[in-house]
Amino acid sequence: MRDMVRGPDALAVRLRAGDASALEELFERDGGPAFRLAYRVLRDAPAAEDAVQEAFAQLWERAPSLNTSGSLRSLLMTMVHRRALDQVRSRRRWPSAPVEGEALLRIDERATELLERVIEEVSSEALRLRLRGALLALPPEQRTVVELSHGGGLSLPEIASQEGVSLGTVKSRLRLAMQKLSLALKDEALP
Repeated sequence: MRDMVRGPDALAVRLRAGDASALEELFERDGGPAFRLAYRVLRDAPAAEDAVQEAFAQLWERAPSLNTSGSLRSLLMTMVHRRALDQVRSRRRWPSAPVEGEALLRIDERATELLERVIEEVSSEALRLRLRGALLALPPEQRTVVELSHGGGLSLPEIASQEGVSLGTVKSRLRLAMQKLSLALKDEALP
């Protein structure tokens, strides 16, 4: 009986079976778009190449457990995007081009800059305790967003997914948390 799977699903079936030529075909088909996605996030060609290579290697490692009914291209692009974001987080800087849209990037950048400025100013144990107190005074849902974005290194869309709320809700919670932290620390009159 002839194989009923066609298109991208056929590549997934072949990858799952351990066919290395399927990985080569996938790279020929989606390597360019994968690189462009990584480059948009990283703005660094060698780093983008690394992100793509890591994603393809991870896909090959996971090949035996691939879901052949899903979109292989979507899975690959998600993996590339995550590898690129991991690199951004490891460098502790944000990409220079929008990833999820300009508004999201501006909110992320402002929140990150504010928190980094505050942390830089917090050099003594007493000031660290004041910052911790200000964090603990936040409503739990706002504190969670701050902790996941700045302590956990998650992007706002990842937080929305993890918390089961909309991206807009996560943005609002982060904005409100940053405003409250700023006011609380101003009131404390940082030296």
